[in-house]
Amino acid sequence: MDILALARDGVLQVAALAAEEGGEKAEPFQINIFWIIVAASTFILFFVLIREFALAGLQKTLDERAERIEQGLKDAEQARRDRESAEQERLAALQEARREANEIINRAQKVAAEAREADMAATREELARMKDRASAEIEAEKQRAIAELRGEVTDLALAAATRVVGASMDSDRQRKLVADFLAAGSADSKN
Repeated sequence: MDILALARDGVLQVAALAAEEGGEKAEPFQINIFWIIVAASTFILFFVLIREFALAGLQKTLDERAERIEQGLKDAEQARRDRESAEQERLAALQEARREANEIINRAQKVAAEAREADMAATREELARMKDRASAEIEAEKQRAIAELRGEVTDLALAAATRVVGASMDSDRQRKLVADFLAAGSADSKN
């Protein structure tokens, strides 16, 4: 507005001077086209000069600021895309980690099941060996007990036979006689 006020004052002064030179007394509110054109062209000239010299630096500053703002917006958009990409990568890595954890758990469970089965098989084998050994020991003990029982039965039978017969027999002959008797009794019991 200061420029407009200066221009108006300048136009009025020029008009007053022109009126004095012409010898006429000018009226203050008289419109003269010539002087309006002169004032307008002077205003345009001053406006162009001010724009070129005074406002050129301001325009340059505004252009630089607009470029910085535009670059900032581009950087913000790139950061948003990078953040979204990083989020997607994080989710993918998380899914991959979960999948690997599940695989590890499955493998560990499989190995544990195999180890449990192997331990159970080894335990079964050990139990079977112990059962076989116990059966063999029982059979050996049974055979020993039978042999011992035969020996005692033989001694009792010989003692009884000696009393019944009244004669004594030598030990070898007595034993042979009892063994034959027991062998015949075993054969009869099997039939």
